[in-house]
Amino acid sequence: MLAVNYVGDRTMALEEREPADLGPGEVRIAVAYVGICGTDLHVFHGDMDGRVSKPATIGHEMSGTIVDLGHGVEGWSIGDAVTVMPLVWDGTCPACRAGNEHICQHLDFIGIDSPGALQQYWNVPASTLVRLPSGVSLRDAALVEPVAVAVHDVRRSELGDGDKAVVIGAGPIGVLIAIVAAAFGADVVIAEIDPARRATAAGLGLATLDPSSVDQTAWVEEWTGGAGADVVFEVSGSAAAVQAATDLVKVRGTLVVVAIHAQPRPVDLHRVFWRELRILGARVYERRDFERAAELVAEGTIPVEKLVTGIVPLTEVQSAFGVLEAGQAMKLLVELNAS
Repeated sequence: MLAVNYVGDRTMALEEREPADLGPGEVRIAVAYVGICGTDLHVFHGDMDGRVSKPATIGHEMSGTIVDLGHGVEGWSIGDAVTVMPLVWDGTCPACRAGNEHICQHLDFIGIDSPGALQQYWNVPASTLVRLPSGVSLRDAALVEPVAVAVHDVRRSELGDGDKAVVIGAGPIGVLIAIVAAAFGADVVIAEIDPARRATAAGLGLATLDPSSVDQTAWVEEWTGGAGADVVFEVSGSAAAVQAATDLVKVRGTLVVVAIHAQPRPVDLHRVFWRELRILGARVYERRDFERAAELVAEGTIPVEKLVTGIVPLTEVQSAFGVLEAGQAMKLLVELNAS
């Protein structure tokens, strides 16, 4: 089979190798599509070299079909269309014992800490499988994982029907959070300085504002009748955005930190104190988020055809990372066994 490995120095190398032996409790998936995400870009840039063992087969946004079953696997059949919730927890750490297995203190995030989906045949624990609703195309199903991120972020925020939400950053996850928040009944605006990303969000029917040309604090105050937003999602990863975000939140409102910030950021803690704000982190997802995400994709709530900028073969993964690095695409999929 063919696989692609991150080998360091912003390099993805194609190789031919035999599929790994199938262990008990595992299934083998013929991978159809893999999405490249922001975390994959962090790996590509070398930001996670202390965590990733090179050469590393990465990738965790995917769809595919079961082609083999390991000993002891029940409830699944060859030919089932699936995606994977790429989390394996130990079940024994304090976080797991408290019911927070998805953020296990020794979490194996498959595709980062262990081999991922950028290979034609991928062995995963059967416990990580998520069944796809009938009729969902494998192309569309490759977006279930990032949609699950958005579902988890919105659910964690406790955003309510009719609430007003500001999403800072119109990258793929920011746009998905806005779509999911709207599907949950919220009134949403995306703040984005990049005109191309802002245009993409507007083309999806989302309200946008440009913080570089308008006073976003004054805009949000007017939009909310002087109250401030119920929830603000920080998805840009920008230091300036973090510092400005607390100005947008209402009294006892919520700021959700979604972006990965590689460095500590200044935060206006006086504003947090003065308005009794709540700051939440939101990382990965739980199974219920994945299942809801699959439903949203199946229902057509997620406009996959407008979000997927292009599809490339496995042999062009290196160039695909370059396109994403340059900010020239919203979402690229890699095709492996789609036919």
